[in-house]
Amino acid sequence: MDSTGKPSTAQVLLLTTSSALTAVFYSVYRRRTTTVARLKGAKRVSIDQDLKNILTAAPGKCVPYAVIEGVVRSVKETLNSQFVDNCKGVIERLTLKEKKMVWNRTTHLWNESEKVIHQRTNTVPFDLASHDMAMAATIRVIRPLDSSELDLETTYENFHPTVQSLTNVIGHFISGERPKGIHETEEMLRLGESVTGVGELVLDNNLVKLQPPKQGLRYFLSRLDYDSLVEKQKSSVRVWRVLTALFGVVASTTLLFILWKQWVYHRQRRKEKNVLEEFKEHQRKRMRVLNVEETSVSPSACTVCLTRERSCVFLECGHVCACDQCYQALPEPKKCPICRAPIERVVPLYNS
Repeated sequence: MDSTGKPSTAQVLLLTTSSALTAVFYSVYRRRTTTVARLKGAKRVSIDQDLKNILTAAPGKCVPYAVIEGVVRSVKETLNSQFVDNCKGVIERLTLKEKKMVWNRTTHLWNESEKVIHQRTNTVPFDLASHDMAMAATIRVIRPLDSSELDLETTYENFHPTVQSLTNVIGHFISGERPKGIHETEEMLRLGESVTGVGELVLDNNLVKLQPPKQGLRYFLSRLDYDSLVEKQKSSVRVWRVLTALFGVVASTTLLFILWKQWVYHRQRRKEKNVLEEFKEHQRKRMRVLNVEETSVSPSACTVCLTRERSCVFLECGHVCACDQCYQALPEPKKCPICRAPIERVVPLYNS
């Protein structure tokens, strides 16, 4: 905080940033809390022969938010892994990531960085069936790529290092970027995988479908079981709650510090004003005792003897109010006649 009582730029920046981050983290925390509450309140439905009867009796032949646990089965065709033999699935995602080292001009360190340079996702229609093979009932999964928790198994990964010549190495040091290589991965949702689906369950033309829910609810397709999925979301809530509390404390502490400094500054200003008024009143009384007219005293006259010119600057308060002789006559410890602040040192004042 500067001499005018205004908070410094760093304090304002810290308060603004911490307040904004607190608001963002709190918003995410509330959304995640709502997700956990809705997930806990979702209706658990079993894949059995009564499934269609349940949906037929439901309003609009629909369960707005349902939990389904089943096994992945293909409808017609399947996807074959491009790298692993006898590995079949219904969703395949191929990703190429470029890995490189980037020179940080601030920290003067090499930091690892990666960027997705290519990604392709293939999918075919698939169903969720009961774990009991005797059950013929199935649920068609609609728009699986819209799931917010699409949990795929990594079936293949390989790193292709970059071959560098001496010229390339020198050029990379100059440019500040050193390529490391390409990381190639294949992820799949395999046949026979146990999947937990959470979404809208509808009966459409005698076909049971699991599709993205309405009303802003989240769509889940996860290889975790229902309890593990709920616990994972709870862990996320705890993380965002801690971040919200942490930055909230920083914002509150910064605000209280700024307000406290403002209060100290204004209290000091009131104190100085009161002392100055008392000094002026004391000076007027002294002039009446000496029978001296106020208009006959020079504005630059010493406030102590009222005769000689002021010739001293008192530090650290900065007042110019006395001549050298009166300063020398002040009792120890010497204090400013106006504000009573200790006089650390004196600077001679030369009037031209």
